[in-house]
Amino acid sequence: MAAVESDYRELREKLTAEFIGTYLLVFTVGCNVLGGSGALGVLSIASVLMVSIYALGGVSGGHFNPAVTFAFGIRGMLENQGGMDLVSCLQYIAVQLVAGLLGGFSYSAVYGYGFYLGPQYGFRWWQSGLVEMLFTALLVFTVLNVAERGNQFYGLAIGFTIVAGGYAAGWISGGIFNPAVALGIDASSLPGFGFGWSFAYSFFQLLGAAFAVGVTHLIRPDEVYDADEKKWVKNQDAKPSSRLIAEVVGTFYLMLVVGLNVMQGKDHLVTALSAGALLLVMIYAVGDVSGGHFNPAVTLAVFLRGHSDFTPGVAAQYAVVQIAAAVVGAFTYRVIARGRFPIKPAEATTEGWVLVLVSEVVFTFVLAFVVLSVAASKEQLESFAGLAIGFCVVVGGYAVGEVGGGVLNPAISIAADLVYSVPDRAYGNGWAFAAMQLIGGAAAAGAFYVLRSEEAKESYRSTKGYGAVGFP
Repeated sequence: MAAVESDYRELREKLTAEFIGTYLLVFTVGCNVLGGSGALGVLSIASVLMVSIYALGGVSGGHFNPAVTFAFGIRGMLENQGGMDLVSCLQYIAVQLVAGLLGGFSYSAVYGYGFYLGPQYGFRWWQSGLVEMLFTALLVFTVLNVAERGNQFYGLAIGFTIVAGGYAAGWISGGIFNPAVALGIDASSLPGFGFGWSFAYSFFQLLGAAFAVGVTHLIRPDEVYDADEKKWVKNQDAKPSSRLIAEVVGTFYLMLVVGLNVMQGKDHLVTALSAGALLLVMIYAVGDVSGGHFNPAVTLAVFLRGHSDFTPGVAAQYAVVQIAAAVVGAFTYRVIARGRFPIKPAEATTEGWVLVLVSEVVFTFVLAFVVLSVAASKEQLESFAGLAIGFCVVVGGYAVGEVGGGVLNPAISIAADLVYSVPDRAYGNGWAFAAMQLIGGAAAAGAFYVLRSEEAKESYRSTKGYGAVGFP
């Protein structure tokens, strides 16, 4: 009897936590949209998700999203992959949907009306569905790669997926990424806008969740979940193929986020924040697998820094897959947003090119040097490496975004320029930008040798997991 009562109490606590977190998320979304928070609304929504995960994650796991629960349900059907049983999944999802409905009705009661759920002006169902799938996959992928891994940054990483995806995809689909949010918005808008898009959105979101499970398994094929210790255990170091897949995923999303923000016409401040958030997320998610480069200039800096396993061949493989992934990401944003943009100085003059040269070299140097200092040295940061590295993009984008974009990444420069040049234009500015950025990366390695001369004499091998920008 005591055991039954204990199980019931635990279930009640978990479901209550899921209800509170989901309700707060949906209510915050609605208040920001109807209250006219503008660009800062995305930060508010990301923040409520982050703080709710930190507050309630220890009780229920902090899903607050049927797509996340669905992913854990899939994992529950796999051997030694953690996850949840079918009954628990259905209980979580039912509570999340009810909380979403009540959250939607609450904000519509406060404001007296709701708002439309569906493809935004100028876009069709498949474009909205595609971005919902891709960015729900990003959210779920992040959850699967940071939760229950003995870190303190999990809430920050998951919350910042909303910063990355909300700015990038909000103008296309509304940036929902959550069936409970979709249902709450759809139901509360019934009197004025009709009902039904939440079902289509949920389909693409659940598809994205399933995709995230598959990609995570490809990247971490040898990890098993210890149910007694409630943590993940590595059977061996990451395979070379896993490292390259991790670099592909991170660089693809980085290019996609940059491209969609630029195509939206957002100013360089929003683009830099969204891209910086994405870099932060990916470093926390797969930095322990590949090192989290996603940038040939960073790869060059790490190679020149010296690593026991980071040979010229491996560095070349990293650079090739980064550029290839960026090209795929660039064609993806071109298909979704039906447009392209050039890589060029703000002013095509000698003075304009000089400004670009200085800015790209200096701020790529900042990015690569911070990587080496916080994640490839003996004084690696335990929980703040991703934050420090991600906000280097914010630093550079805010400072010199108006000069030439503040790209700071050869893969982004080359891919965006290639997509802009197809089929009938061939400017080639991307390669010039890439050369500047590689100079910045090499300079960062040189500065590391000057400032940490004794440490730099020895090839390093990281011992702190996610902070291993060379290899774990």
